[in-house]
Amino acid sequence: MRTRHVFPAVAAAFILMVPAGPLSARQHESTDSLPTRKVTRLSPVTVTATRSATSVFRVPRPTSVLDRRTFREGAANTITDAFRNIPGLDVTGVGTSQVRPIIRGQRGQRILLLQDGIRLNNSRRQQDFGELPALIDIADVERVEIVRGPASVLYGSDAIGGVINIITRVPRDRGVHGSAGYRFSTYDTQHRAVADLHGRIGRLAFRTSATYRNSDAYDAPSGSFGQITLARDTTVFGTGAEDESGSLYVSYDVTPTQRAFARVERYVADTTGFGWVDPAAYDPSLPTINIRYPSQQFTKVAAGYHAAALHTPIADRVDVTGWWQKNTRDLNLDIFVPFGGATPPGAGVVVQNVNFTNIRTAGFRVEAQKLVDRYLITWGVDYFRDDARGTDSNTTTVVGFGPPSPMTDTEPKVPNATFRSVGVFAQGDMQLTPWARLVVGARYQDVNASPRPGTVPGPVPSGSDRTLVGMANGIVEVTDRVSLISSVGRAFRSPNLVERFFSGPTPEGGSFQERSPDLRAETSFNVDVGVRYRDDIFLLEAFAFRNAIHDGIRIAPTGDSLMGLPVFRNVNVSRLRYLGFEFSGDARVHEILTLGGTWTRLDSKDQLDPDNPVGDTFSSRITGRARLAPDNGRFWVEYRIRHNAARRDVALTGNPLGNFLPAFTVHEARAGATLFRTGHQVHRIGVRVINLTNALYAEFGNASFFRPEPGRGVTFSWDVEF
Repeated sequence: MRTRHVFPAVAAAFILMVPAGPLSARQHESTDSLPTRKVTRLSPVTVTATRSATSVFRVPRPTSVLDRRTFREGAANTITDAFRNIPGLDVTGVGTSQVRPIIRGQRGQRILLLQDGIRLNNSRRQQDFGELPALIDIADVERVEIVRGPASVLYGSDAIGGVINIITRVPRDRGVHGSAGYRFSTYDTQHRAVADLHGRIGRLAFRTSATYRNSDAYDAPSGSFGQITLARDTTVFGTGAEDESGSLYVSYDVTPTQRAFARVERYVADTTGFGWVDPAAYDPSLPTINIRYPSQQFTKVAAGYHAAALHTPIADRVDVTGWWQKNTRDLNLDIFVPFGGATPPGAGVVVQNVNFTNIRTAGFRVEAQKLVDRYLITWGVDYFRDDARGTDSNTTTVVGFGPPSPMTDTEPKVPNATFRSVGVFAQGDMQLTPWARLVVGARYQDVNASPRPGTVPGPVPSGSDRTLVGMANGIVEVTDRVSLISSVGRAFRSPNLVERFFSGPTPEGGSFQERSPDLRAETSFNVDVGVRYRDDIFLLEAFAFRNAIHDGIRIAPTGDSLMGLPVFRNVNVSRLRYLGFEFSGDARVHEILTLGGTWTRLDSKDQLDPDNPVGDTFSSRITGRARLAPDNGRFWVEYRIRHNAARRDVALTGNPLGNFLPAFTVHEARAGATLFRTGHQVHRIGVRVINLTNALYAEFGNASFFRPEPGRGVTFSWDVEF
């Protein structure tokens, strides 16, 4: 039996196993099942920003926390579905599984994606395509913590723009419990079934889960966006998916303060794609670019040991984690570039590329904490090694001038290579006074990227860099309602294997990229200043930031051409500067009514070449929210609105969209209800209506390569906990 058939069967079995009565003699303690509604006055707790559990109100960094209820009520496909309404965050990519995050204008490899503090990024991804959050099943997520801004001291390379830590669910309640759910959406005909079983028996805790999902490509509505007009509803190909996830977590309490754990998970996806619209729908002169992933498989094994209350001379708490993961992927790239002028109809160049990538990563992290008087010292070491292998087959054919004569090249675009990183870090968290706290830290990192001999013709030199970074974050609690925050830090990002060693036609088509093994690491200097306010009615936060990236890596033309394509090369530029302002607020205007909103302003510039536009996300965005939820938690209703202002600082010359990213406004409605409670069972339903006005628009990260969002659609969800 194939793996893809196992998970749906398990999910279906779990749904049928939902009992009519309790499985445990003890009252179900999950707060997510209690008849309480979301209270915005409570400040969530985060561990990602400082490595110690701290209320967000008292964290000396701009930090956002999303809980499991947020994803359930939004009927989210992945965690990134909720990012569109968080200050400073945006998304790129389309479809069921391919949406990725943007933080303060940084995306791809400038954002570090973590799972339970362990990095998910791999060095074989494109510069502007970070790792997929979809690798982690949304049903396994307890909460997501987002550090907006650099965090290299604690987490190393790639955290130059921010950190997203996906914290997975672990069993907390005695006895055996579980849940099941089903989701259906009209716009992509998506079916998703999910189930889990978890509990604690004596010292042993366990959780197992399975999810199956199948969706079709969605349609974008007719209308105009900039200078592009779609006369009718148009399919955005490659936005559907068939995928499944499964995980198993087991832990054992060696003592009341020491625990060993292991986790195994697997993600399998078929028929996913980059997303594309047939140019015939809006500009037949453009090339047709179809990037699809016929198969992707991700397997991860992690094990660790947590010990607290040690009271040794060097540590009170120690966490040791080791992991191994394997990420394999097939990528097919089909490009048709039509010839213009008086050439025969249908004449052009056909490029077909088939790529297989197999990247295996092994790593470990050792972290310890020691409390000395009022000073909490966190120190540790981390290591990982990517071993990337792959094959390429690239066929180019000129059609329309007699019998085609294909030319095939099987030289790998990226040679088989290793990427090794080792770092040591230390941080001091000092409570200077009852109302003032200072956190300072530093990290030293050594990175080496080495091609394997014989993969490609001729020698390819290795690349390496050694970097020292530091940070200082402070918070002053002026009153119990007002906090002032200041953060200064230096971060870095080492060039990955694709940036250093890629040679060949680019996946997006239309250009040729040559190797750049001598790239230097990007470094940044970031400053944040902010204020937080809270009382019984208001919860407000505002931050201003400046992030200057030195030796920023950008693709630049060489002036040459190869295979009829312009040649580009990754280079280090002097400085990329990002300025911004973020505001968020909630007001409990009535016992059952909450109003909220955000405003983000972002300005970006290449200071070496001010005429070179570097903006590819919004310059200004406003969101609003109104939520009605009675105290008994029986139902809730919510309305959301989001407006992206036009952006002109973007490279769109010759693009059919026009010379700027046009403004758009989208509306959404959500509602949910608790149907009934029977013993320990809780049954809920939810409905979500997206794009209420059926507007044609594209998220700014998807606009230049035009991939619009779906038209008006409805999502229905049902879940039960027992």
